[in-house]
Amino acid sequence: MGNMLENKVIVVTGAGNGIGRDFALALAAEGARVVVNDIGASLSGEGNDAGPAQKVVDEIRKAGGEAVASTDSVSDWQSANRIIATALDTFGRIDGVINNAGILRDRMFFKTNEEEWRSVIDVHLNGSFFVARAAANHFKDQSSGSYVHMTSTSGLIGNFGQANYSAAKLGIIGLSKSIALDMSRFNVRSNCIAPFAWSRMTSSIPANTPEEKERVERMKRMETNKIAPLAVFLMSDQAKDITAQIFGVRANEIMLFNHNRPIRTVHRAEGWTPQTVAEHAIPAMRANFFALERSPDVFCWDPI
Repeated sequence: MGNMLENKVIVVTGAGNGIGRDFALALAAEGARVVVNDIGASLSGEGNDAGPAQKVVDEIRKAGGEAVASTDSVSDWQSANRIIATALDTFGRIDGVINNAGILRDRMFFKTNEEEWRSVIDVHLNGSFFVARAAANHFKDQSSGSYVHMTSTSGLIGNFGQANYSAAKLGIIGLSKSIALDMSRFNVRSNCIAPFAWSRMTSSIPANTPEEKERVERMKRMETNKIAPLAVFLMSDQAKDITAQIFGVRANEIMLFNHNRPIRTVHRAEGWTPQTVAEHAIPAMRANFFALERSPDVFCWDPI
């Protein structure tokens, strides 16, 4: 066992499989006591099974670490509060939260129904808020704490058939920045990670065309456990001055994403009319327009 996180208590949501499981194991290996939260649902959010969370807890304990399972849902205010209560009841404190739980209901925008929209927003965006909020006053009272929220290039850049997921993941960026601003005076920090990895969450990506098949093969080379070292570091005191950042991890690459800022402005002293917008503003800005790109168009090189 390492000691970067000795005596820290950290909650990881969606920790029964994939990236979340790797987080839990890596945190415990650095001395953290871990609340392994997972309702054990399918990829689309259906069903419940206490098995995945308990299995990870058993792995941690077998390796000499401390952990406890939680099967409460992140998408309900009361149950999200119970997740944090599990940390307090079991270990007496809470030092970090990794908002990792997620589901997918991929469908083209013009076919997406209300339930598919609400269920994804509930788990990703509402769930991240509920769990983060449940820990907030404990962090505030002890003048310390760290949040890591999982975002996605589906929100930062875009992807087909993921309007619900993209909106939630970009919303998480705004949530994290707001937490960072509101909590900085209490030495509480909040950062995001966009993971690139082949996991249960990405296994639903279509692979019908040669291009799609090549993309999936590329993704299969990006292992889930590559994401964990950055998350472990961000939970540690060595990251105490790092907040409001958006990181990405892609195999052995760690990247830092920019924040939205104006890139071009145009001005007319007399103000604008629709006609002068057409004749002056748009031609002046067009060279800086962004293409209608998807995440795989931007990240088109092989993982390192």
